[in-house]
Order: sequence, then structure tokens, then C-alpha cells
Amino acid sequence: MTTSNKPISLAGPVDADVLRTAELNKFLVDAGLYETVEESARREEVLGELDKIVKDWVKQLTSQRGYTDQMVEEANAVLFTFGSYRLGVHGPGADIDTLCVGPSYVNREEDFFIVLHDILSQTEEVTHLQPVPDAHVPVMKFKFHGISIDLLYASVSLLVVPSDLDISQESVLYEIDEATVRSLTGCRVADQILRLVPNIENFRTTLRCLKHWAKRRGVYSNVTGFLGGVNWALLVARVCQLYPNAVPSMLVSRFFRVFTQWHWPTPVMLCAIEEEELGFPVWDPRKNPRDRTHHMPIITPAYPCMNSSYNVSTSTLRVMIEQFQFGNKICQEIELNKANWSALFEPFNFFEAYKNYLQVDIIAEDDADLRLWKGWVESRLRQLTLKIERDTYGKLQCHPYPSEYADPSRQCAHCAFFMGLSRKEGVKIQEGQAFDIRGTVDEFRHEINMYMFWKPGMELAVSHVRRKEIPAYVFPEGYRRPRPQRHVNHHQQSGKNATENGTLTGSPDGQLKRKHASDGVNDTEPCRSVKRASVSPVHPKTSSPLSGSPVQPKTSSPLSGNVSDDPTSNNQTKDTSNASGGSQDSPSSGNEEQAKCSSSSQASEKSLDSIPSGSKCVKVEAACSGDVTSKQANCISHVNDNTAPAVVVSTTLKRVAEKVVLELVGSESLGGNNADLLHITEKDMGNVLAEKVHFGGNGVSQSGLHEELELMQV
Repeated sequence: MTTSNKPISLAGPVDADVLRTAELNKFLVDAGLYETVEESARREEVLGELDKIVKDWVKQLTSQRGYTDQMVEEANAVLFTFGSYRLGVHGPGADIDTLCVGPSYVNREEDFFIVLHDILSQTEEVTHLQPVPDAHVPVMKFKFHGISIDLLYASVSLLVVPSDLDISQESVLYEIDEATVRSLTGCRVADQILRLVPNIENFRTTLRCLKHWAKRRGVYSNVTGFLGGVNWALLVARVCQLYPNAVPSMLVSRFFRVFTQWHWPTPVMLCAIEEEELGFPVWDPRKNPRDRTHHMPIITPAYPCMNSSYNVSTSTLRVMIEQFQFGNKICQEIELNKANWSALFEPFNFFEAYKNYLQVDIIAEDDADLRLWKGWVESRLRQLTLKIERDTYGKLQCHPYPSEYADPSRQCAHCAFFMGLSRKEGVKIQEGQAFDIRGTVDEFRHEINMYMFWKPGMELAVSHVRRKEIPAYVFPEGYRRPRPQRHVNHHQQSGKNATENGTLTGSPDGQLKRKHASDGVNDTEPCRSVKRASVSPVHPKTSSPLSGSPVQPKTSSPLSGNVSDDPTSNNQTKDTSNASGGSQDSPSSGNEEQAKCSSSSQASEKSLDSIPSGSKCVKVEAACSGDVTSKQANCISHVNDNTAPAVVVSTTLKRVAEKVVLELVGSESLGGNNADLLHITEKDMGNVLAEKVHFGGNGVSQSGLHEELELMQV
């Protein structure tokens, strides 16, 4: 597979381009993207100390294994850097990606992750040591003199590793496994990128600019499904090839112009894909069916050439294209002197972009446990996005946000991630039709439960929050800024009040819609371990209203037990109702309301069929009976003592997740391709169809989370 190396334009800069480049450089310096000379020197010192540690480690192993004194003397390990540090675009506080290359008799599994790990753990200057041996690219993370280090290891087929080893040569790949190839790839790709760009300094400035832009716009994160450092480097390098004489201000503008018009999944390649005879697989959709499923292929230039952006999903690709369009629009205005560079780097207002969000709370006993637990959960969050896309045939889109947030009021270690939820634009959905993703979340939960290093106190909560219920700690000022007032006529305002203020309104066809109101979020929740498992009835085998495929919740596993044995579940629900000021329902009234609710739309019937007869038809019962106030306590479950309808997944190795049903009211997209990109009017919001998202499982409560979450009907 080949790529054209013919440039789009050989034009160089004019005076205006030179001036804009100077302004861009000043902006990047003022933004603090360059480290000081002292900081650079400190990094060099740290790398020198680490190099000595790994060399001594290899000599120690060589001596212990009975090699001759001459072999011990010649034993060597070589330290390489890659990533942003190797490319010369790192900033203050950035980590250093490093690779240790050792001889054939020093392995990764025991010598690196056990022996070297023990040496580092006993080194006073090393802190936050975290081995990740089961990662796609096995890595050891730690801080050395306060500088973050990601250390990989590769054992090459040499008894003595020369100090001048050239790892760009294919001979270094002889007789090694694929995990070692992946460890070597980062260094090999970085070296190849610097060889293939026409002007390294222009490449570096442009890449530094676009990495900063991507972070500000929330699209910088490989693990979340967006693009990481190497992906952005490859995209920028390709634009540099297409405009070899352009200066950074031109390259930034051309970047957005090119990738706004790019026809994905056409691959981005810096050079032709090499096919050596070493037998390692390379990216080739003609031969490999899996490669055909990639949405945004960005191919590495070093053998074996692979897609570096396989994490990208349809939802995250959509978000990135919209952000490219935003960048293209601003750059056009900059070239017309209608805007300055600061406009390009305006942060994306994620918490105003959607009406509905998933909030993923990760909790542990202390910071050390949280670091391990969060790393595991975060690496699997992308799977939740992919599974939701799969099970709803792409009709329900997720926008995972890369930033993490911490609630300072909690008494234990905590962080939270958020996902925006929206219906795919242009998809026609019948009113009342449901997205049933209970099985999806159950599957995700079981994957989370597979964590090998789980400890007591490691918990996970997934809750549905509406825009107005986003917790205050996510905002820099500690509170939400008031939204600007918009002028609407009386008819529009009354319709808005009916949906925004928690009231129920009936549509002409009798379909009732509900929006839940909140007075705010109380985030002062103490953290404590779960001591009692309250379980809810087993869901029978159900079918998704959209997919038609059966949803098979896990009914028996080492984690669950008999889910109908605990008689305290219903009592807990009633206590919650009384505490909230609501009335307490009798079993007979619950059955009667269940029957009434079953007479709603056909899609609702399918959703209700999956709820056991013992469960109440919350919010639906209020809708059917007309008594909103008395049923309010049973309709809504609280997370952190707020009034957000919640989807809870409490995960431990000794328990399973709770029965959860989330219902989603119409969502907003990020905007279209016009000048009003990323700005959505209230009129647009009113035209969005009401949707329902259901998911749940069987499980237990955790601190601050009610034990019984039941069906909420929009």
C-alpha cells in the first residue's frame, strides 16, 4: 500500500504569515508551554541517574546467573526516549517516555517487573511506583525526583547490547515477540517522524500548538477514544509534508482545512507501508478484516506499520470532526484579521453541550489505591462507549470527556469522569421507543470486576445527571456560571417550563414526558465500605426494544448469589420514600399501578416486561395515576444526596451491581457545519425527540446510593 508524497502547495510565507507566526509563538510562550533551561537540565540529570540504575541492574543479573567476569563487565542496557520528549515538544511537568533495551537473558516478566521494580521501590527518590504488566504495551510508571517516568523494557536477541545500538534498523526485531515489538515501536516511530518531516522546527512549533488546542477542546486522550501524542504528531507531520515550505501559522490553518475535508476512513500515511519478511502483521484492510472496521486510521511509519488510532469510535470521530470544523472556522477568521489566536484556544464548554450525562465516580480508601483502581477503570471506559454504540446500532452516541474531577468534600480518595449522551443526528425514533442498555452496562460491570488487584474500598458508581445537576466541583470557580438569558415568546417559555421544572405534560397522543428539576447538588458525602449486600430480583431474559436481541443479565456467578434472598431491599426503598416526604405504597397499589403502566406505548411495554412483578413502576406510576408529588420519592434515586436520577454500578469482587434503569430525555448535538457551530438554540432543543435509556443489573448499595433504582418513565 502506497501514499502520494506529492505536496499540495510549495508556496512559502508572505509577510502576514510571518507576522501571524510571531504572534503564535508569543501566545505559546505566554501560555507556559515551554519549560525553563533549569527544568530541561533537571530532566537530563534524572535520565542520567536512571540510566545508571538500569545498567547496574543488568550487571547484577548477569553476575547472579553465573556469567564470566568479562561478560559481567560488558553487560549493558541502553536507555532511549520517545514521545513528546524525543520529538522536542514536551512542556513543563510532562512525563518522559523511556525505553530500556537489555540483553536476551534479561526478561520482562520477572527481571523487569519484579527485580527492577524492587530496586526502584527501595530508591528514595522514586515515588508513585505503579507497574502495569498486563497493558497492551507493558509499562512501569513512577516519579523520579518528582518527574514522571513511563519506563518500557525490550529484550533483544543480543548477549551484549552495544551503547550505540540503532533501533531503527529492522535487525533489532529478529527473534523477539510481539510485545517487545510494541515496546520498540514508540522509539522507532519517533525517529522516523523526524526523518520524514521537511522542517523539524516548524513541525515542532505546529505540533506544540495543536496538542495544546486538542487539550483545550477535550479531544486529547488515546485511552478515552480520541487521539494521543503520537496520533497528533503523525497528523501534523503529514500536513508538513503536504505544505513543505509553510511556516507554523500557515500549517495550523492548513491542518484544519485538510482534516475538515478528509474522507475517513482513508488512512493518513507518511510513507508507503513496508512489508518485511519477519512475519509481523502490518495494517492492511485488504487482508485483515479487523482493519476494515477502523474509523480513523493513522498509520505508523516504522515497520511493522500499524494503525495508531484504533481506539477511535464513531462517536469520538464525530466529536473530533466537529472540533476540526470549529478550528477551521476560527483560522479563517484569523487570516481575515477578524480574530486572534486566543479565540482558537477557547476551552470547549462540555458541561453546556448536552442535556444528559453519565457520571462515573471512582472511589478508593486512599490515593495509592485510587491510582491503581482509576487506571483500571479509565482504561475500560472506552469499552462502555463502544458497547453502547454496538447495542444501539450507533443511534445513541457517547461523548467521553478526558478530564477527571475530584470532589474535595469526600473523606476518601475520589475522582469522576463524565460522558455526554445524545441521539445520533438525523435518526428517526418513534416517540416512546427505548434504548435498552441494561445488558450493556451489566457486561461492562463484569469486565470491571475482573480487576486482579481489587481491594476493599474500591467502588464504582455510574449515575445519570442532567445538565443542571452537574456537581459544582467540576467548575473552576466551584460553581456553575449562570447561563445567558434568551428571549423567547410566551408559548415557548411555557413549553420550556413544562419540561425544565420537573412537571409532567401530556402530548396529544397521550404520551407523557417528564424532566426532573434539581435545587442543586449536595456533594458532601462521606465514603465508607459496603458492609451489607442488598440484592434485587433477577431480571428474566429480555429483548432490547431497539435491537431485538435478547438481553441476558448475569443471574449466577461467584459474585452474586441468590438475588432474592435479602428481605431488606423493599424496606430500604420505603425508608427512602418516607425520608423524602413521599407516601408509602402498599403492595396492592404497586401491582395496580404496574398494570396501569403496562398499558402505555408498545416500546414502554417491552421495557416494563423486563422488570419483575415485585418492582414498582416508579415515575411511570406517577404518570399513570396523575399523582406526581406523592410518588416523587419513589420516582427518583439520589446520588450524593442530590436529586439526579441515578444509574448505579457498585463493583467489588464480592458483589454485583444494582438493578438500574436510566431514561434519557432528548439530547443535543455539538452543532453543525455552519457558522453557528457548537451553539444550540432553545428552539433546536425543543425539537429533539424524547428518548429513554434503560440499563441495570442486580447488586448492592454503596455509601450515599439507594439500594433500589427502578424504572423512570419519560
